Amino acid sequence: MMFDAIAANRRRSYVLLLAFVVLIVGIAYVFDLYYEIGHYLVVPAAAFALFMAWGSYYYSDKIVLSMSRARPVTKQEQPYLWNTVEGLSLAAGLPTPRLYVIDDSAPNAFATGRDPQHAAIAVTTGLLQKLNRLELEGVIGHEMSHIGNYDIRFMTLVSVLVGTVVLLSDWMMRSLWYGGGRRSRSRGGASGILLLVGLLFVILSPIIAQLMQFALSRQREFLADASAAKLTRYPEGLASALEKLAADTEPLEVANKATAHLYIINPLTEHKGWANRLFSTHPPVEERIARLRAM
Repeated sequence: MMFDAIAANRRRSYVLLLAFVVLIVGIAYVFDLYYEIGHYLVVPAAAFALFMAWGSYYYSDKIVLSMSRARPVTKQEQPYLWNTVEGLSLAAGLPTPRLYVIDDSAPNAFATGRDPQHAAIAVTTGLLQKLNRLELEGVIGHEMSHIGNYDIRFMTLVSVLVGTVVLLSDWMMRSLWYGGGRRSRSRGGASGILLLVGLLFVILSPIIAQLMQFALSRQREFLADASAAKLTRYPEGLASALEKLAADTEPLEVANKATAHLYIINPLTEHKGWANRLFSTHPPVEERIARLRAM
């Protein structure tokens, strides 16, 4: 099952990069068509999309860590955290990831990177203060499982690429709404239909981008929970940690729509009622706890 998940995550990452390029080129094509300026924007847009795809693949972890205001932490500063991560890395047979701390009292954590050799784990100061040793091991075990299963590559790419698509679509819509441009008032039937389809494409691009986020299967969280329980040999540690995280109502100030799906519990939907949780990238925390305690 784990090897199937790794292979699936690799495929999804490449499909996501291709979908991103197609979306950006499509937005540029609609812009060209609407303003009747030829196809001068398509080639630059394709170059931009390819550059962003390349940059996201190699540097998305740095972008996400910067967006989250995570700072690197030394072993001298947090020896307890370092020892926990080093021990679980050894048990999982993975390189020790880089460690970061987010100065926020809300307890949470996430992993990022493109592969186990270029991975990082970020935890909030609230997590370190509010969890005991076994609970912290459970959370770190969960994040180590995301690293080992290559979830981090796909999840981190989604953060950067989806955010880019949403911003560009918003800029495009504002340009079409407020811009004058060289728009023709009389278009042929085929051209008019093509333009209408194109405009619909631009309007739906943010929704398509959000659907990319929902492509993050909830099963990957269940798999990471189960892998963490196997790694620590103590399911109750993670179950108790999830219970504390779900009960803590302090808002995570650095969270946003682009990065929320990375965290062990979604900081934007967990305390927002059943309607928001219905569309969360994470399964209900109560179900995750029940599964862990049934092991």
